[in-house]
Amino acid sequence: VVTRDDVEESLKAIFQYVRDKEQLFKELRSQIEEIQQRISVKQRERDYWLEYKNVGSKIHADKISNLEKDIKKVKDELQRTTEYYRDALNAVKEENKSLFDRHMKLLSEQALKSAVGYLDKNCRREIQENEWLKEEVKIYRKEVSDLKASVQLLEEENTSLVAKLVDIKLQNL
Repeated sequence: VVTRDDVEESLKAIFQYVRDKEQLFKELRSQIEEIQQRISVKQRERDYWLEYKNVGSKIHADKISNLEKDIKKVKDELQRTTEYYRDALNAVKEENKSLFDRHMKLLSEQALKSAVGYLDKNCRREIQENEWLKEEVKIYRKEVSDLKASVQLLEEENTSLVAKLVDIKLQNL
């Protein structure tokens, strides 16, 4: 025997069960929608990266290779410029050194002339005679070297003549 209370309780239980299931379906639908949204976001992200892989990465690879070429050009240009400035610096140093040496030589000559100007006549005459003697020594040294060369040529000629004379005497014997 089933009473009305039993039927109502059974109906209430069924309605409650149906409501719980509907609530569960609603929660599942909302979770499904949320998951679908996440899937669509991930799909868009995947599409973006696929497009980057197919197109963007090649563009960036080209940009990277162009930038690497530019870096190499800049390094080469820097090296050439460095060498140019190093050479220019060395040339300027050499020029400065020669100018300094020439200037010091001129200053020493001026100092010598100035010092000679303060000396008495006898000392100046001795200095002039010393300079004249230095020039004469140079001339005599040149003449000596010329005479040595002449003597060596004559000795060689004499040696060859003596050798011929010895050869002729040997033949006559």
